[in-house]
Amino acid sequence: MLHIVDDEEIIRDSLTWLAQSRAIAATAYAGGAEFLAAMEQAGDFDAQGECILLDVRMPDQSGVALFDTLKSRGITRRRPVIFLTGHGDVPMAVDMLKNGAFDFFEKPFNDNQLMDRVLEALQASLATGEQDAVRVRLEALSTREREVLDLILAGKMNKIIADELGISMRTVEVHRAHIFDKMNVKTAVELARLLK
Repeated sequence: MLHIVDDEEIIRDSLTWLAQSRAIAATAYAGGAEFLAAMEQAGDFDAQGECILLDVRMPDQSGVALFDTLKSRGITRRRPVIFLTGHGDVPMAVDMLKNGAFDFFEKPFNDNQLMDRVLEALQASLATGEQDAVRVRLEALSTREREVLDLILAGKMNKIIADELGISMRTVEVHRAHIFDKMNVKTAVELARLLK
């Protein structure tokens, strides 16, 4: 889902059309207040990823101020922000990128380059979502399961793990089964791939 926040209706319409021409779902907002209200009402994170196209200069709230609000609420972590401006300068762009923006485009922009970056931002959004899901699963492991996990990842067999931790091989097998279940994997190779 692409979120377009721009006070100019013609820009919102053209960006929505452009996104849809690349099979990207898009929703447009006339300003920061409208977008924030929508974010408060939003349900789950979009499974296709999310990205925000944000105009720098808007009458009700500047894009920079909105970005700061979104960042303080943790919204930009899984929703990369691409700034659009007709009045940008190099120092502003550098500041926004250092502050965590995904990219910065000056109007008029190249349509294909912008949409290519939106697609990259959506991929980054998905990757961050997957990392978050793995982190939540890791946090669900007990301390002992984390110890067993580390030894599994080190390539150690159940007997060696049991000896190193001073537990029975059957207990290692139980922990291993719980780890695989909680991490939603079937093999140690899948587990290693997930945590690489």
